[in-house]
Amino acid sequence: MGFARNIRAHVDAELRMARTAAQRDMPRLAFAHLERAHVLGQASTRAHVRAHAAMLAWAWRRRDVREMLGQVLRIAGAATKTAIGLVPAGNTGGSNISPFRRLPVADDLAAVIRRAYESP
Repeated sequence: MGFARNIRAHVDAELRMARTAAQRDMPRLAFAHLERAHVLGQASTRAHVRAHAAMLAWAWRRRDVREMLGQVLRIAGAATKTAIGLVPAGNTGGSNISPFRRLPVADDLAAVIRRAYESP
């Protein structure tokens, strides 16, 4: 529970930056922030599902059917697998990446994640 509480503000910040970028018609930047939100929150069921829901909304606005379908599957996986630890660390969450593939975590995100685990 501590991790979820500690990481929430960071995930929220990335989701806000994604919305701002989308409003400024910068879809690639928006999705990059969604990916960062995903990496940060993927150990928390709620944050993980929120990141995928935001990716689904992004895909809907872009009329990207492939991404929409991928996100529907990932939302189901995030909702049912996160709590039991079945998430590949560093995975950015987009449908262009296998949902089972581990990826390196950017140094800045790794530091935030580490602090979220260490804080009470």
